[in-house]
Amino acid sequence: MRTRVAIIGAGVSGLASIRCCLEEGLEPTCFERGSDVGGLWKFSDHAEEGRASIYQSVVTNSSKEMMCFPDFPYPDDYPNYMHHSQLQEYIRTFAQKKDLLRYIKFETVVTSIKKCPSFLVTGQWDIVVEKDGNQESIIFDAVMICSGHHVYPNLPTNSFPGLEKFQGSYLHSRDYKGPEVFRGKRVLVIGLGNSGSDIAVELSRLAAQVMISTRSGSWVMSRVWDDGYPWDMVYVTRFASFLRNILPPFVSDWLYVKKMNTWFKHENYGLVPLNGPLRKEPVFNDELPSRILCGAVSIKPNVKQFTETSAVFEDGTVFEAIDSIIFATGYDYAYPFLDDSVIKSRNNEVTLFKGVFPPQLGTPTLAVIGLVQSLGAAIPTADLQARWAAKVFAGSCILPSAKEMMDDIDEKMGKKLKCVFLSFLRFGQSQTLQTDYITYMDELGSFIGTKPNIPWLFLTDPQLALEVYFGPCSPYQFRLMGPGKWDGARNAILTQWDRTVKPTRTRAIREAQRPRHFFNLLKMISFPVLLLAILLIFYS
Repeated sequence: MRTRVAIIGAGVSGLASIRCCLEEGLEPTCFERGSDVGGLWKFSDHAEEGRASIYQSVVTNSSKEMMCFPDFPYPDDYPNYMHHSQLQEYIRTFAQKKDLLRYIKFETVVTSIKKCPSFLVTGQWDIVVEKDGNQESIIFDAVMICSGHHVYPNLPTNSFPGLEKFQGSYLHSRDYKGPEVFRGKRVLVIGLGNSGSDIAVELSRLAAQVMISTRSGSWVMSRVWDDGYPWDMVYVTRFASFLRNILPPFVSDWLYVKKMNTWFKHENYGLVPLNGPLRKEPVFNDELPSRILCGAVSIKPNVKQFTETSAVFEDGTVFEAIDSIIFATGYDYAYPFLDDSVIKSRNNEVTLFKGVFPPQLGTPTLAVIGLVQSLGAAIPTADLQARWAAKVFAGSCILPSAKEMMDDIDEKMGKKLKCVFLSFLRFGQSQTLQTDYITYMDELGSFIGTKPNIPWLFLTDPQLALEVYFGPCSPYQFRLMGPGKWDGARNAILTQWDRTVKPTRTRAIREAQRPRHFFNLLKMISFPVLLLAILLIFYS
């Protein structure tokens, strides 16, 4: 009898999990509370209970070549950064082409996931689902939780004295859908993350005045980097990751800042983090600096207190006659259908081996897919997590002992490299696990035999090896070799720049020039190397 796997949620993580279960010969059943696939990317004009929510103008921060399913490139004519409607269409097409829809039970809510009485022997789970008011209990051999972490808004009302006296309106960014209702109003946005920046910029064209309040500031990056190419195709490379890991922190910090928005100084805009450079996840926004220059958006420190009509900031300044407050203060992690003790085994902290497996279960039959975030795209990360989890469920991949997994978690938490709780906005903790993208992907890939063998590639296919090592670490690399290999991966890697420039070549002047990663990085490190050499000579 085949292993039955329950998958919670039909977003990108859920779809990846269905497909990976089928590849391993498992029997997946996916439960989705909505009426369509897509999860976060399924737009609704109102926030729905228990579902992620986005606003109408949302555009991706990862480029199309870096955020695809590893064997399913986007159409050539798709823009590099897509509107949510285009991404949703891609997700739906993927589900149709891979014949995944027949494994999904739509408009079905999972209300409870509990261990069966015989769990220590069978590893099975008792799952209660509800549809049309009728509940049903079903036994599954394994569970993959794919319901995301942008569902339960963090609204820190207790952190702002006087808010209860405020006479205007306030809402969380989850409930924001568009700027029209704020036309001509004075709006305060609290939080300088991606959502807060997007909303403030959009409001600045219709509202009378917009201010952003931030406790810690942020590094603001443009989506467009060298020669007009997407930031992640230039920055997220194996060679760049290697340099960041071996160079002293002050040199890697300098390289990072050098590659960011060097056309404006963050200090002059009040955006620079107060807790030092490069210790906070960057914000992607191409327009915020210009809106600040135009006076359409102002940056303020944290709110000290509210009055009936105004906000008093910590620097003593006041924003008067506020009509609305928008809290762009992130989300709380929660899986209400699951006992917290399953994945929070110590000090109320999420304790997951590589951000996926609870180490203390005894029988590894539950996996959390998509909780880890990195400076990389969610789709390929979830796909590789799902492939690993499916192999563990199928018995073709064995996890380390519980002690070894806990030791690994302790080591990573101690070094603050992985599984670290960060507070993006400093309004309560973000409980999303943070990790370095390439390091993490290579770790997962090594577990299932799909990590690219760079030395072997240089010996057998030098052209491909150069693109894999010095070019962008695109998702295709993890379907290039090993189990689940995709025959089209090599061609996809060698043609990824062609698909990148295709939608922009509407008036071709000459052949598009690809980024010269190796030479650009050599130029970047030449100054700190020269400076270091001078210091060594001077002090020798």
